[in-house]
Amino acid sequence: MATCPRGFITYNATLCACPPGRLLNRTSNTCSLFTASSAIHTETGIAYSASFPETIFSFDSIKKFTQSQAVFLEATSVMLISWLLFCLFLRFMKLGDGRNVWFKIRWWISRLDVCFATRHWLDDQQVVVKRKTELGGTFSMASWILFIGLFAALLYQIISKRTIEVHNVRATNAPDLASFVNDMEFNVTTVSSMSCSNLHGLGNLVTGNPGFIDYKVVSLTNLVNYTCQNTSTGPTLTFKCNNCQFNKDFMYISWEFVDLPNAPASAVGFQFNLTIRNHVDKRHISVVSGTLKSGSASDDSPVTFRGRDPNVLKFNLFPQIYHNVRDLRLIQPLFHEFVPGSFSRDATHLQASLQTSSDGLINTTLYVNYLSAYLVEIEKQNIMGPVSFLADLGGLYCISIGIFFYFLVQCEYRIKKLRNEDSTMRNIRHRLKAQKRWDKLRKYVMYTWGCGKWADDLESSKQGSSCRFFVAPSVRGNGSLSSRKRTSQRRTDGIRLNRRISIPSEKNVVEGDTHTQRVKSSVAGCTVNTEGRFPNSGAQRSLIGEILVSSNDGTQHSVGLCEGDASQSHPHSVTHDNVIPLPPPLEFKGGSDVEISDIQKNLQNLYNYNVILREKLLATQSLLHTLTSKSSSSSSGNHT
Repeated sequence: MATCPRGFITYNATLCACPPGRLLNRTSNTCSLFTASSAIHTETGIAYSASFPETIFSFDSIKKFTQSQAVFLEATSVMLISWLLFCLFLRFMKLGDGRNVWFKIRWWISRLDVCFATRHWLDDQQVVVKRKTELGGTFSMASWILFIGLFAALLYQIISKRTIEVHNVRATNAPDLASFVNDMEFNVTTVSSMSCSNLHGLGNLVTGNPGFIDYKVVSLTNLVNYTCQNTSTGPTLTFKCNNCQFNKDFMYISWEFVDLPNAPASAVGFQFNLTIRNHVDKRHISVVSGTLKSGSASDDSPVTFRGRDPNVLKFNLFPQIYHNVRDLRLIQPLFHEFVPGSFSRDATHLQASLQTSSDGLINTTLYVNYLSAYLVEIEKQNIMGPVSFLADLGGLYCISIGIFFYFLVQCEYRIKKLRNEDSTMRNIRHRLKAQKRWDKLRKYVMYTWGCGKWADDLESSKQGSSCRFFVAPSVRGNGSLSSRKRTSQRRTDGIRLNRRISIPSEKNVVEGDTHTQRVKSSVAGCTVNTEGRFPNSGAQRSLIGEILVSSNDGTQHSVGLCEGDASQSHPHSVTHDNVIPLPPPLEFKGGSDVEISDIQKNLQNLYNYNVILREKLLATQSLLHTLTSKSSSSSSGNHT
């Protein structure tokens, strides 16, 4: 009793055994429950014994993610719904003036309109134009997401199920069966605490049905080689037959495990593995394996097998010809049925069986049915050709485009605002571009012809130094570059539109208007051409004239356009006719659309403003000619 394992039951007052369904664990000296799976695994057709290592190609992990087309369809649905929700969220964001990030994102979505650019809503009798809208970009990308997802599912189907296996069953004759030459190996393990020493009664093979004329009992060694090997789960019987030719439909092999001192004959289940391999090409095999541990098909409760009734394992053998593999002839084994023998479910019944000498055995029978009346011919046929693939591909594309084209038409038909959403975004973008270009032009004008040059000329006239005629700096020559540098150093922050230059009219100069006081000093030989530039001559020449400049304090100063001694300037009051008016403002009505009447009105105002500027320019030019002629006459009188 001291050597009995934990959780044991006793029989014959001094002997120990494990309860039903439990197996002795010799390492921990305990009775543990046998919990192996009862699934039956069958590899039909052709399998290859040579395989890649799991560390290099993890095929199981790949199959886990691509086990069906549903994975591709689910991923496509998630991406499609996410894209539509993102575009719907952007719809609630304001466009603004085109500078925010939401307008940029929505603009680029409209640029993605590659499928419906010429299929938007159009009024009757209107020329079809290419329009790119945000709604069209949304549905274009949605159609492509759906098409790519369906295309991936189609490729998976082509790769995994591009062929079908056709089975043809026909009756056989003797030459057909004689051509099947295979190698068979059958392993059956009695899961128990026994050893091969408990084995008894193995050595005969029965063929045919009992009571019929073909019934025979022959020695097992004449057909197969068998061995017994002790394993950690129990004794394993191995039956091998090389270059076998089966010529009998029914075969039986029986054996027994009997009681030994301190080793009763009992088992909790059976494990089997039947492999049939082609004799010529040993890569092609057919296998069936599994575990049997239950006493009935409806109840999987643990039991212990012990008693005189035999446990029968039934197998069927199918002869098959693979025409697609060089007419390979291979027998396919299948597990048909398990008929349990004597077994015990509770400890009391097992104790009674252990104490009965007539129950001290486990009878096991291997039953093999060779289905030689019919022959199965297998041939694989390709169900996916290039024409069918292109047809499926075109169908998927049409479905993807058609679904979202229908949504696009319905949205633009029911929501009139969506019909002109492209023009709204284009107007905002064009207005933003025009503003940026105008800012660049304004900065260039301020940098090139800044107002600081006039302030320099005014300061020079106050100090009594020589003054020069103010002209726009040229882009040629070193002098213009230096003048531009001086101007940029004294440039103000912005163009002051309230700084006006008042030119007296020719009438006031001739009649000696009291509102204007000229500078009386001049230098002979000061002339100017009609373009406002000094002629290129060897002698230094001057120009007599004056320009009234309005300062920041509201006073006006007379700036002499000459070289030499200049009289000091005096403040003057200028009439309203001599003031250059501001440009007319551009008037637009509120809203995103610009009407033709607004554009015509603004153009008319600009035209009137140009007429006024031309009149001022002609008056100034006439004044300059008058001053030049008087300066020339005064110079000639002084020389005389």
